[in-house]
Amino acid sequence: TLEQAGADVARLNEIWLDAWPSPPGFDKQAFAKSAAVRPLKHDVVGDIGHVLWILMGMTGLILLIACANVANLLSLRAEGRRQELAVRAALGAASQRIARQLLVESLLLALLGGGAGVGLTFVALRVLIALGPANLPRLHEITVDPVVLSFALIISLVSSLVFGLIPLLRHVSPQLVPLLRGGERSSSGSREPPRSRHTLVVVQVSLTLVLLVGAGLMVRTFLSLRAVHPGFTRPDQVQLLRLTMPKTLPDDPERVFRMQRNIQERVAHIPGVAAASLGSAAPMEPYISANRIFLEPGERDGQTRRFKFVFPGYFATGGTSIVAGREFAWTDIDRRRPVAVISANMARELWREPAAAVGQRIRENPEGPWREIIGVVRDVFDDGVHAPAPVIVYWPALMENFEGDRIRVRRAMTLAIRSSRTGTEGFLEDIEQAVWAVNTSLPLSRRETLETVYERSLARTSFTLVMLAIGSAMALLLGLVGIYSVIACAVTQRTREIGIRLALGAQPQELRRLFVRHGLMLGLMGVVAGLAVAVAATRIMSSVLFGISPLDPTTYCVVSGALMVAVGIASYLPAHTAITGDAVKALRTQ
Repeated sequence: TLEQAGADVARLNEIWLDAWPSPPGFDKQAFAKSAAVRPLKHDVVGDIGHVLWILMGMTGLILLIACANVANLLSLRAEGRRQELAVRAALGAASQRIARQLLVESLLLALLGGGAGVGLTFVALRVLIALGPANLPRLHEITVDPVVLSFALIISLVSSLVFGLIPLLRHVSPQLVPLLRGGERSSSGSREPPRSRHTLVVVQVSLTLVLLVGAGLMVRTFLSLRAVHPGFTRPDQVQLLRLTMPKTLPDDPERVFRMQRNIQERVAHIPGVAAASLGSAAPMEPYISANRIFLEPGERDGQTRRFKFVFPGYFATGGTSIVAGREFAWTDIDRRRPVAVISANMARELWREPAAAVGQRIRENPEGPWREIIGVVRDVFDDGVHAPAPVIVYWPALMENFEGDRIRVRRAMTLAIRSSRTGTEGFLEDIEQAVWAVNTSLPLSRRETLETVYERSLARTSFTLVMLAIGSAMALLLGLVGIYSVIACAVTQRTREIGIRLALGAQPQELRRLFVRHGLMLGLMGVVAGLAVAVAATRIMSSVLFGISPLDPTTYCVVSGALMVAVGIASYLPAHTAITGDAVKALRTQ
C-alpha cells in the first residue's frame, strides 16, 4: 500500500509541475529533484523497510534463542528421566509409545506456554498504552492482530514439537535398558560430555550478543543525534500554530500581510510571551519551497536552494543565532528593501566564510532585482539531525518583484511564540483570542511545540532503540536461563562428588571456581562466535546509524564484557547454592 501511495504521490508531483504556470527563470526539473517533492516511496517506505528488516531479524534471533532454551530444558528433563524410560522399555513399552507420550507432553507445554504468552501480550499492551511513551507512533491504534496471533501460536507449537524431537532421538532407544544395571548413580555420574547442551548454550550466548550489540549501537546513535545542535534552542518553550488565510479573504497581498503583522503584534503582547514571529515554516516543519538562485555578476548557482519567507524576529523566536551581519528589521519591510539572509553552510560553500557573504547579492530570477545578503544564520537541520543541514535562503515575508509577482506574500504561515507558558491550555486560549481578534474566520492548526517537532524527527531512531532494548532484554534473560540450567544440571550430577571433596577438605571457593570457569568457557565461546556473527549482521543497520560505525569497537568491547559478567553471575548462583549445602546430605546422594 505504501509503495502504491509513493508512486501516486510521484505522479501527482509530475502533473502538478507540468500544469503549474511557473514564473520566468523557475527551473521545474531542479524543483522536482529538491526535497520539496521527494516521493513518499523513498521517504516513508525506505525508512519503514529498514526498520522492519531490523525488527524481523531481532524477532528471529529471539525465536532461535527461545527454541535453543526449550531444547536445552527438554533435554535436561529427559536426562533426569532416563532410568524411568529404561524401566518402561524393559517392561515392554514400545519406543513409539514412549516417543508419543513425550511429544504429547511437549505439545501440552507448548500450548500452556503459548497461552501464557498470549495473556502476557494483552497485559503488556495495556501497560504500554497506559504508559504512553512518546517515541512509539500511533500508540492507541496498536492492537493484537489475529493473523499475527495465529502465526505466533503456530510457531510456538511447531518449535516445541521440532525441538522436542532432540531428546527423543537421544533417549528413546533400546540403549536405555543397560541403565537398569547401573541405576541412577551410573546416569548421574556419567562423564560423557553433554555436547548438544553445551552447543545450544553457545548458540544462545552468541545470538544474545548480536542483539546486545545492535542495541548498543542504537544507544550510541541516539546519543550522537542528541549531541547535534539542531540550529535552535529551548524548543520546549516555542509554541507553534499553523495560520492560513482562507480564499474568502481579499486577494490583496498587502492587506494579508497587514493582518499577519497585526496578529504578530497582538500575540507578542500576551503576558509571558518573550518573542513572537511568523515564517513560511518553522524549523523541521514539512513546508518547503525551493529553486535555484543567481549570483552576481550573473552566474547561475548550480544547486537547488531551499526558500523560507520570514517576519522580523523569526530567528530570535526560534533561538537560531546570527553568525554574521543581522536579521531582518521592520525598516527593511516598510521600505521594501531587496535583502536576504542565508544559512552558514551556503556562505561557506560560496564565499568560504560567513562574514564574506555579507554584502554579496543574489536573486531568484534572472529578470528580478538583486537582493543584498544582510545576514548569515546558523545552520538548521530541517530534515532531522540525522541528515545534513539543508542550504536555506531566507526572504522577507513581503517582497516586490519576486518570481514574477509584483507583491509576494505567503498566505499560509507558521506562528511561533517563545514563552515559559508554552504547552498550557490557558496559553493556547490566549493565542487563539489574539488571532481571532484580528479575524474570527482564521483557521488554526498544528498546535504543537517545537520540541514535539524535534522529537518527531528522532522517532525512527528512538522507536528502533526501544524495540531493540526490549528484544535484547528478553534475549539476555533467555540466555542467562540457559547458562543457569546447564550449570545447575552439572552441579546436580556431581552433587556426590562435591560432598566427597568437601569431606576431604576441599575449599568451597575452589569448587565454585570450578563451575564458574566451566560457565565462563561456554560464555567465551558464545561471545567469540557472536562477535563474528555481529560483524556481518550489524551491517544491515548502517542506514539507521548516525555518527558511529557498525563495527564500533567500544560497543563491541562493552557489550562483550557485560555479557561475560552476566554469564559469570548465572554460573556462580547454582554452584554457590549446592556448595553451601550440607556435605553429609551430598554424600548420601545416590
